[in-house]
Amino acid sequence: MRTLFRCFVGSEPAGSEMSGDERAPAAARTTKKKAVRRMASATARLRSLSLDDLSRTLATSGLHAFTLAELKAATRNFSSSHFIGEGGFGPVYKGFLDERLRPGELQPQHVAVKYLDADGPQGHREWLAEVVYLGMLSHPHLVKLIGYGCQDEQRMLVYEYMARGSLEHHLFKNLLSSLPWCTRLKIAVGAAKGLAFLHEAETPVIYRDFKASNILLDSDYTAKLSDFGLAKEGPQGDDTHVTTRVMGTHGYAAPEYILTGHLTAKSDVYSFGVVLLELLTGRRSVDKRRRGREQHLVDWARPYLRRPERLHRVMDPSLDGQYSGKAAHKAAMVAYHCLHSVPKSRPTMRDVVDALEPLLAICGDVPAGPFVYTAPADDGKADEAAAAARKKCLASAVHAEGELLPAGNQRYARSVAGRKSSSPKLSRDRGA
Repeated sequence: MRTLFRCFVGSEPAGSEMSGDERAPAAARTTKKKAVRRMASATARLRSLSLDDLSRTLATSGLHAFTLAELKAATRNFSSSHFIGEGGFGPVYKGFLDERLRPGELQPQHVAVKYLDADGPQGHREWLAEVVYLGMLSHPHLVKLIGYGCQDEQRMLVYEYMARGSLEHHLFKNLLSSLPWCTRLKIAVGAAKGLAFLHEAETPVIYRDFKASNILLDSDYTAKLSDFGLAKEGPQGDDTHVTTRVMGTHGYAAPEYILTGHLTAKSDVYSFGVVLLELLTGRRSVDKRRRGREQHLVDWARPYLRRPERLHRVMDPSLDGQYSGKAAHKAAMVAYHCLHSVPKSRPTMRDVVDALEPLLAICGDVPAGPFVYTAPADDGKADEAAAAARKKCLASAVHAEGELLPAGNQRYARSVAGRKSSSPKLSRDRGA
């Protein structure tokens, strides 16, 4: 990955590999800081690459440079029947690549084609960042970028097709079914692994826009991170943070980042805590339709997370109690620590993975559902047997020593048994 990174930023400046030992001479530490700043500056120039330079530098990345005509053919001219969604980048269409487009070069496969909306909030810089990062990085929990399109003012991105869509859709828009508990845990672990990989890369990457809509699911509900338009290189050397414009999504961004613009890997950890809380509760991070404190998920739910006996108050009702109490409590504690107001007190994403992954082994430890009795076919004999059992039960209720039963119970037993009652009121009650 470092080799590919050099393709974008040029050769690394002298001194970038120096040790961070605090005992090093002051002059050496100063040289290192300057080298890191030069590297950050060179990385920033990625976003201003010319299109010709981009094609040359991506030649070794395995990405395909598609023409507009090819992507029109793949999506049937961006037909509305192939439309599958829209985000900050623009509309997304389902397409199909086959050998007719490029004989011998492409494996037949379904793809998702993002088409940059010229009037949208994102532009060429975000498109280029997406190409750069997903050209550099490859991981089972990052969506695979197959290629890109760049013709005149048109900007397109071509990804592997994710059959299940976004986590946001399954949590908040799918009214017909609810994600099972085990599937929620699997998604949380997969997303955590994706973030941990970014943070631990040779050139650390801060995702900066971690949210439910950016977590895509394949046919097996494997979670993959998408949309790297706001991603940023993490601090290196002696730097503790990256200072940048405050960008992201309200409800997911870490409070210290909003207040100061100081971006660290712990900013992503906070955002992960919000998404984990959404998986536990089935609620959006911000929901203005709710009252008072409940509008902001973190403010409402965090006080319940440390108390196992109170956790059920915030768990998603659509789970219908079908989850492991032990696993839910441990996951809630992970969310609680991720949402700590002090960034240094939050765990790393590797710590989060290590805490959540063992829960997959006990996710099947859920309470048994209600017992459902399936009645046999009605052939007349079943009714006779049921009537006999009912008479036997009632006979035992109206015991020979009836005086031992309270008067009210005697009347109730006679009423249910169908005996004549001397009271017209009881007769009416029986027929009610």
